[in-house]
Order: sequence, then C-alpha cells, then structure tokens
Amino acid sequence: MRTTTGPDDGAPVASGASVVASPPPPPHAAISSASAIKRYNTFCFILPPLKGRTVYWLPFENNMRHDRDVSVMAQGLSFEWLYGAHRKETYQPNFTVIREIIKPESAVKSGRGYPMENPIKLTEKYERNGWPALKRTDLKPPEGWNLSLLTSIERVRSHMLSSQGQIACIKDGETLSDVFTLPANGGWLARLTTDRPLAAYWDDEIPQWSPDGKWLAFGVKGHVHIAPHDGGLPKKITDFTSAAGSPRWMPDSRGLIVTVEREDTDQLLLTDREGAWPRALTTDTVGDHWDPRPSPDGKFIVYNLRRFDDLNRLDIVLLEIGTGKQTTLYGKPSTRALSPKWSPDGKWIAFTAQETQCEELYLIKPDGEGLHQLTKLGRDVFQFEWSPDGRQILAVVNKNGSFELMLIEAESGSTSEVRSELGIHSNPNWSADGSFITFEFESPLLPADIYRMDIKSRQVTQLTFSNPPAMQKNKLVVPELVSYKSYDGLEIPAFLYRPAKPNGAAILYPHGGPKDQYVFAFDDLAQYFTAKGYAYLAPNYRGSTGYGKDFERGNYDDWGVGDTQDCLHGAKYLRTLKNIKPDRIGIAGGSYGGYMTINSLSRDPEYLFACGVAKYGDSNLISSWAQCEKRLRLYTEIFLGHPAEKTQIYLKGSPITDAKSIQKPVLILHGLLDTVVPPEASEEWVEALRREEKTFEYKTYANEPHGFLRRENLLDVYERMELFLDWYLLPSV
Repeated sequence: MRTTTGPDDGAPVASGASVVASPPPPPHAAISSASAIKRYNTFCFILPPLKGRTVYWLPFENNMRHDRDVSVMAQGLSFEWLYGAHRKETYQPNFTVIREIIKPESAVKSGRGYPMENPIKLTEKYERNGWPALKRTDLKPPEGWNLSLLTSIERVRSHMLSSQGQIACIKDGETLSDVFTLPANGGWLARLTTDRPLAAYWDDEIPQWSPDGKWLAFGVKGHVHIAPHDGGLPKKITDFTSAAGSPRWMPDSRGLIVTVEREDTDQLLLTDREGAWPRALTTDTVGDHWDPRPSPDGKFIVYNLRRFDDLNRLDIVLLEIGTGKQTTLYGKPSTRALSPKWSPDGKWIAFTAQETQCEELYLIKPDGEGLHQLTKLGRDVFQFEWSPDGRQILAVVNKNGSFELMLIEAESGSTSEVRSELGIHSNPNWSADGSFITFEFESPLLPADIYRMDIKSRQVTQLTFSNPPAMQKNKLVVPELVSYKSYDGLEIPAFLYRPAKPNGAAILYPHGGPKDQYVFAFDDLAQYFTAKGYAYLAPNYRGSTGYGKDFERGNYDDWGVGDTQDCLHGAKYLRTLKNIKPDRIGIAGGSYGGYMTINSLSRDPEYLFACGVAKYGDSNLISSWAQCEKRLRLYTEIFLGHPAEKTQIYLKGSPITDAKSIQKPVLILHGLLDTVVPPEASEEWVEALRREEKTFEYKTYANEPHGFLRRENLLDVYERMELFLDWYLLPSV
C-alpha cells in the first residue's frame, strides 16, 4: 500500500506479437465417474456461458468430505479436462506489458496451491482492451494534496501493554511491518525486529507480552519468535512444525500455547521459550481450535471451537491441561461466542455472544454454572479487557460506526462512558495497577495512533504520531450518516462525504468483507477524492455488521443479488443529491467490494455507473472457492453452504455469467500472492471480458497479497485509479 509502475514501464508488445506462452491444454478426455476423477488432483465441470465455456475448478482432497463432493458433483454433469488459458490461446490483447515471467513460487505454496498437471502461470503485467485512460493535463491535484502523501502514513497498530509498563506495537513501513517497543509514558519507538514482512493490519496478530513483562512473542514469516524486553535478536521457537502462530503465554512466563494446522484442522500445542518438543492439547477434528486463554493458576485453558458441522457456531470450551479433559461451557446452534477471557481471580470467564440481535457480554463460571448476560446494550461489544482487580470490564462498543470506550461493572452490568469521541477506539489495555489504560484511536480526521488515558482524571496523552505534517494542514471531511431504501424497502445505512467544491462526479465505495462495516475510521483515499470535488458514498449493504443479526445475515444464500441491488440503489440515491450529474457516478471497491463492483457493472440494466474499479474481487464463486486457502473456503460456506450442495446459489452469485451485459469500462487490479481471492479470479474475469470485447484495463502485482501493501505498488494503484476515474467521470474543459 510505492517506485511507480506505470503503463509505460517495460517494453510494449505489438499486436500479433508473441507473449508469454500458456501451457498447452491436455486432451479433452471425458471423466464420467467419481472414481475416474480421483486419478487426478483437480477436476472441473463445464457449463455453457454466453460465448465459449466457463471452467469451474474444484480441488480433490483425500478426505470423506471431498469423496462426497465428487459424487454429488458428478451426478448429471459431464466432466472435461480444461485449463483456463486454452480457450483463447491465439488471442492477443491490444496492448501488453510484461515485467516478470512467473508468479513467485511462494504464492504457489501459500496454502491454496492444489497441484495441477499444468498450473496456469500468472505474470505481472498490464493489459487493456479498448482505449486506455490517459493523464488529464487539464487537471491538477487539490491544494495541499498529492498521492505520495496518502502513501506516506506509517500506521502504528496492534499494541499490547506489559505488566512492567512497556508497550509493544507494530509499525507498517514501506517494506516491513516490524515490531517496536516504547515506554507507556511516551518516548521513542525502539525497533525489535528488522525483517518482518509487510502484513495487512486487519489480518495481523498482536505481539504478546509474557505475564512477567520480560519476554515478547510474535509471528515472523509463519513462525513464532520470542525476544527479551530489552532487545536482542528474536529467536524462532517453532522449528518442530512447518508453520505456527497465535502465541499465548502460560502464567509462569515460560510455557507458550501456539496454533498449528494438523489434518486440515487448527490445533493447539504447548511448548516453551526454548522451543521444546510440543505437547498436543487438542487433537479432535470436529473443528478448528482458536484463541486459547490459560487460567490464572495455569491448570486450565478456555478456547474457541469452530465446528465444521455448523460454521455459524463458535463454542467456548474448557480444557484441563493435566488430564486433557474437555468441557463445552457454551455452545448453541448457529450462535457465535467469542473471546473467552478469565477474570484475574479465575472465578469467571467473560465472552461475547450473539444470542440476541447484537454481540453482548456474558459471564460463566469455569464449572459451567452462573451463565448470565451481563450487558443489554443493544449494540455490539467489539473488544473488552478485565480490570486488574476484576471489578470492571473495559469495553469497546459499536455505536453507529463509532467505536466508543465504556466501563462495565462486573457484578451489576451497569455502564459508564469512558471516551466517546467520534472515531474508532480499539485494543484497550489496563496498566498493572489499574491507574491508566492504553488504546488505539483513529477517526476521519486522524490516522491510527496509540494513546494513554488516566482513569481518574480522564486525561488523554497521545504516545505515537503517525500523521504527516502536510496532512495535518489539510482540511478533512467528517462523513455524514445517511440512509436510503433498497429494491425491497430495506433501509441501507451509508457514510456520505460531501466535497466543499463539487465537480459533479461521485464514487460509490462498497466495503470488503462482507461481514464488515464501513465506520468512522481514517480513509485517506476518500479524503483525497473528496478534496478533488467528488462526492463519496460508502454504503453498509445487507450483510454488514453493526446493525443486528438479521441485517448481518441478510446476504446468506444471496451473495451478489440483494447486496448488489443495495449498491445500485446507492447510485440512485446519489442521483437525487444536488451537484451530482447522473451520468458521472462510478463504483470502486476491494475484495468483496471488488466483487460488488463487478456485480454492479454486469447486472445493471439501467447502467447507473459510468465506470468501475475492481481491486482483487471475485467473479466466479465456484472457482474462487476451489482455489483459495482453507479458512476462506470455510468463510464462504458460512454464507452460502458448500458448492456441492448449493451449486445454483454459487452460480447465481457469479457475475462472470453476465459478462456480456457489461457496457461500461472497468479497471481491474490484483496481487499475485493473494490467497484470499486468488488472482485466477481476475484472470478468468478478464478472459470473459476479452471474449465479449469489453473495454477494460488490467494490472497485476507480483509481490502483493490480498490488499496492496508496498508503497510503490500502492502509489501505482492510486495513480491508475485517479487516471481512470478522472478520465471517465470528469468532462474535459
């Protein structure tokens, strides 16, 4: 998310010239039975699309689940060996730039790489069909702004306060997301790691202090490392396995629990600071085991169990370390219980659960007695921490997209406000004596930083400073909360940025997820386009969190249908606003937002959007399900079920079947290291657009995962987005 790679970087290949060769397709041998399919590592089935054929890749794994899948999918369908590149072997795009030859090997080994006879080789490239968006020399950046400023912010995040008053955090630099420490009363950031790869803030782990405050555990390159609090080279302690993460210290500050994958299931192992051969704490394969929390006396742990037979269910399980005995403390069908945490005296376990419309706070005793709902806020409790004396719980509560700090009395459940400033408070920590707390805060006006608050006086002190001076001088916009009705009358909440000097254009930004929410956070790109004169609307379409369970589950079995209509009606809402031209509205999003972009362009008979930008978005849900890593396959199944049983729902939600309907240009951007939405998703989409002779631009990035992290790449992405949106949404003077 930085040296620019523009469309002229590299040697252009003239029309008709040779490009990187695609692997030859195997013979079209029909596969008529499940037993025949098992001779291969991958199978696919063909459905007739608009022109040519669309291939749906499905992986085969040696377990009963996929034995069932193969037999179900084989009934009534003819199978054929095809590889994605073969249908258009002779087709050449109008313009192609090749930077690197093959996707890095690390991407193949990322966890989604099912072996194929001839896997598709993806390249970092720029392609287009039709006339490209060009730089508008009549347009200048808004005063006080440039795109380099947007990419200069080094986010400080994922902090934890030690018992000795030392803070550990992660700072996202240009090429690394390293671990730093600083005193709790403020001071310079001291670098603890020097080679930790860039990681997305929403998918990274918080460094973990040992209870005595002398050691820090964290992940580096797929393994758990530890380092002393006063510096020294980090030591890898999980050489006994191919990968491990999510470290959690035992009370003696020597033992650690780590999470590993065994037999396609996340399991918990107990090791120590020396990396001793581990002891398996969990071995069953009924589900994934997450978030272990040792009891204060070290005799028990509680953890989350995500059951494979009910993916919408998360249980709270108690495990006795000495005997291995496990007891389910809380588990209800289709109900999530999260973040089990012991009270300091070990008498209670607090957790959040969504029994009602919202995720409220619950308490239960270790023996399973005394279960009760502590809060009845009618809002989601996002995060929480026990006070050192166990009398209070500091919680982050979601109030209409603003995450506030509240104190909850552990005995009565009564609440009091701690800090309600508009924005996002997160990762609350207590000092050992309970005299102060630390937290992270960001808002539409401020990027994320770490703060300290004195409990008695409520005085707040900023400890880190990530906001560049140039950004501080700019006048930023606080978005308005608005709403509009969708096709079925459902009220869709949204955030609207109104420009001071409108240029007549607007951008609709659907967030990713989909189980997520656009909130009052710092959005530098929204601020930049608003400063340019664009109106900017960020809807929380059905399926978003923060508005109750019914709204959150409004897209179950319905991806790409109702939520797409929510986006299209967002465009209709924008058309009703003053200073917005109906023919100058674009849509741009990433991940599920990219998927929403593709759907909105291909399933809109009114052509409400003039153009779209799709960053790492899906186009074929079956293909993407088959190619992504396990956790994302299961995540998709939470909403849609398994494709062997819900094939029509997956097809209905796949906009690739409607590529012929697209009439507006689209910019497609994707990283080749993406294991969440595999880059093949964009390749398949681009091929469909070529087949239908649609206007598009397509750029891939060899060293980017899901989300763009490196500064030179993020800058290139922003430049391409600005060129594209300006070209199609702003009239020439």
